[in-house]
Amino acid sequence: MLHQERGTHEEEVQEKIEYPDGKVEEVLSDGRRILTFPDGTRKEISADKRMTTISFSNGDVKKVMPDQSVIYYYADAQTTHTAYPDGLEVLQFPNNQIEKHYPNGTQEIVFPDHTVKRVYSDGLKETFFPDGTVVKIEKNGDKIVVFSDGQREIHTAQFRRREYPDGTVKTVFCNGRQETKCSTGRVQIKDEEGNLILSKK
Repeated sequence: MLHQERGTHEEEVQEKIEYPDGKVEEVLSDGRRILTFPDGTRKEISADKRMTTISFSNGDVKKVMPDQSVIYYYADAQTTHTAYPDGLEVLQFPNNQIEKHYPNGTQEIVFPDHTVKRVYSDGLKETFFPDGTVVKIEKNGDKIVVFSDGQREIHTAQFRRREYPDGTVKTVFCNGRQETKCSTGRVQIKDEEGNLILSKK
């Protein structure tokens, strides 16, 4: 974990500079530089100057990696935010929820129960549940649910439809009319009050 990464042994201080503003700079025998500020903030620069770690007095830690990734640990929230050079940002929460924000506007959230939700820049939303159920919500609000047993549900402003693996389709229209088409070819239509108005085989 980022907030726990600290050297277990101290290198020998080769040079120590105390500045008038209270800042102290130490150059260690392994080449690292450590700057300590009056407010308790500590900045450590690697010997090759490719990595910087800043430990703030509030417990937050910021690391700039050699590839220019920036990892920021928020101590109070116990949350880590990593920003990659390609624009990807990843947030890790203490409950094991992980959020990814892609440069193209897509967001992906992995919940602790392993449910995955994706929100695309065009407005499409997809949720993948651990039991295999998939829910897609289009920008216009249409919703498609695909269950792990092969059943599908489609919800639009005009109707709700359930499609079964055997080919049976049941539709309820917004006016209440119901239509059932069985895989055998049988068709039943009921009016909005549930009265059978057509039944043919």
